[in-house]
Amino acid sequence: MTRTAWKAATIAVALLAGTATTYAQEELKIGAIGSLSGGGTAWGLALQRGVTLAIDEATKAGGLKIGGKTYMPKLVMYDDQYTATGGKTAADRLVNLDKVKYIIGPIGSPPVLASVAVSSPAKVIQLSNGFAPAILKNDAKSPYNFRVMNSNVEFGPAMIKWLHKNYPAIKKVALIAPNDAVGQAVIPTLVEAYKANGIEVWTEMYDRGMKEFTPLLTRMMAQNVDLFDLNSNAPGEAGLLLKQARQAGYQKMIWQVGGPSVDEIINVAGPLADGFLSYETFDFSSPQAQAFDKAYHAKWDGIINAQAPGWYNAAKILFKAMETAGSTDVTAVRDALMKVEGYDSGMYGPVIWGGQADYGVAHQLLLPFWIVEVKNGKSTIRDKLTPEKR
Repeated sequence: MTRTAWKAATIAVALLAGTATTYAQEELKIGAIGSLSGGGTAWGLALQRGVTLAIDEATKAGGLKIGGKTYMPKLVMYDDQYTATGGKTAADRLVNLDKVKYIIGPIGSPPVLASVAVSSPAKVIQLSNGFAPAILKNDAKSPYNFRVMNSNVEFGPAMIKWLHKNYPAIKKVALIAPNDAVGQAVIPTLVEAYKANGIEVWTEMYDRGMKEFTPLLTRMMAQNVDLFDLNSNAPGEAGLLLKQARQAGYQKMIWQVGGPSVDEIINVAGPLADGFLSYETFDFSSPQAQAFDKAYHAKWDGIINAQAPGWYNAAKILFKAMETAGSTDVTAVRDALMKVEGYDSGMYGPVIWGGQADYGVAHQLLLPFWIVEVKNGKSTIRDKLTPEKR
């Protein structure tokens, strides 16, 4: 071989080696926990599908470019059945069997609290959504846990202030919630916010999984309340509560401070849902919603639960943090998550982290939210609100 040919061959091998280093693909497991059965199924499917769309987008772009390597994300998801036991079991499998380092979900305080107890000691990043303050405000200082949707601490007081301004005649409210970690976390915050606006509160608890609420609703109506707040009840139970309240003769205002599932409630309650007001996490009439809607319905039929865009947004933020860190090292990615403030996935505007004043750690993603009303079987926007950064 001539000297020139030898040099050419050496350069070609070097170029090929460099290409292999730059473009070598590795699988990157993204764990997920959500309710794929039980009363929270609509939320679990929203999580699964939102994250799937973010992964599809990354795959179509050729993978995630992180530190000179290309990673192809793969979703590994387990059903928590909307229970603490299910959340712990799913987290154990993801952390100890599947060896994932990143978990998205679950939804709901019981499975979140149970899964965080597994993921945090293992130094696994978890992007979750449950309302219990202890999810972020705990002895561990939430080193690897982030809440990626507003809790009722963020949206509850703002909604109730809006209610008092727009419906000043409301003087007494009923709250009916499950007698578990969800209800125990939600009720005190809402009671405090209502009382701060001069509104009296009557509360009642029920066992999770209950289907017949008429006796409970009869007791509620005997209290002569002006408003029935469905608070953070899961879609299936919230729909039944609304439907059975109307069937029992309750004609006054019903709304929901939390638990975004307006379309699912309309499906359960039908025409009885007209006049219902609710917290909503996404504006599907906005321009940025159109591409998401198209991608979603290319894969699935039916209603898009409003949490689906939120989980898509969470996955996009996680992927951006990995690229910012230039590494898949969990601590590096954790630190980079705080540096993506200002990044916009195209869904809600720039990332804003808050929560320092309320939880002692700024791991609370702050998102705009909406108040909607059901008219003629359709959800229509009444107002848009923004949580205060604390």
